[in-house]
Amino acid sequence: MIIRAVEKLLDRISRLRVLVIGDIMLDHYIVGDVVRISPEAPVPVVAVENDRYALGAAANVALNVSQLGCATEIIGKIGIDSGGVLVENMLEGGKVFLDRSCKFSDVSTITKARVVVRGQQLCRIDREGKKSDYAIGSDASLGEICEKIRIADALILSDYAKGTLTNGNIGKFIGAALEGNTFVAIDPKPANGLKFSGVSLMTPNKQEAAQLVGLDLLHGDEFPMDEICEKICERFSPKNFAVTLGADGMVIREESGKILQIPTYAREVFDVSGAGDTVIACLTAALAVGESGSRAAKFANIAAGIVVSKHGTAAISAAELLRCEHNHLLNSDL
Repeated sequence: MIIRAVEKLLDRISRLRVLVIGDIMLDHYIVGDVVRISPEAPVPVVAVENDRYALGAAANVALNVSQLGCATEIIGKIGIDSGGVLVENMLEGGKVFLDRSCKFSDVSTITKARVVVRGQQLCRIDREGKKSDYAIGSDASLGEICEKIRIADALILSDYAKGTLTNGNIGKFIGAALEGNTFVAIDPKPANGLKFSGVSLMTPNKQEAAQLVGLDLLHGDEFPMDEICEKICERFSPKNFAVTLGADGMVIREESGKILQIPTYAREVFDVSGAGDTVIACLTAALAVGESGSRAAKFANIAAGIVVSKHGTAAISAAELLRCEHNHLLNSDL
């Protein structure tokens, strides 16, 4: 009964056409072991055992959406470089469409390289250009992008503060979504100071939610859930609002005004990076096919629980969701 209910939800989700706009990144994991201290400087020497690559940021959001069965397209910028080739190939393998117009010879593909030793991150090396390099929709492409938004069932704006989304284009993208009756979700970055209102869904993490309303939470501070939800709704007027809490699950405020806290369903938490990407993908998909906020949140939390039990950035799959032991937490009348 439960499996059939989840199958029915995934079947409805698979009919969606979803457009993701945001910062496209490549995650590079350099995995090895420390063999000695360098004679050149007091630093460890890492003997590399393997290299692993994964889609990051908006590209990981798009992969999560696609793995749920949706027809998925992503818009952002990548370079015509080795990183861009890897991103393009992985998107193609994940059945995510990337138009040629997203490739630029004068742009570097944003890459985060993490050196990992015995399961622990030793350091991270970032490669990226100026924020202005990655902005989109400032030329003739704006009309084409807005038309794609109007005919999509759902739009996800994935902001990692790298420059793709700006105050100059985000209002136009949301406006096009509202014109086309397109479900629109956003994962905003307070550092960008974005101004918008009326979206269908917002999904900041705990720290971002506090920063959006001018609060600076210190480590260990209690999360003032009611106050933050009230101020977010006053400033941005989202229909649904979810705060991801990492290993602690999430808080969601439904369109009705009801606030729920849902615990994580993870057995073991290895890595929370990318969990927010899974959450916005699953919440958007479930809400866009008419699920209530509480059921959509349970669905997203089950998916996130699977993802955080993996090492590194990862995407959920429909097959993993069908096998999950926590499916009984979704009401059988989905």
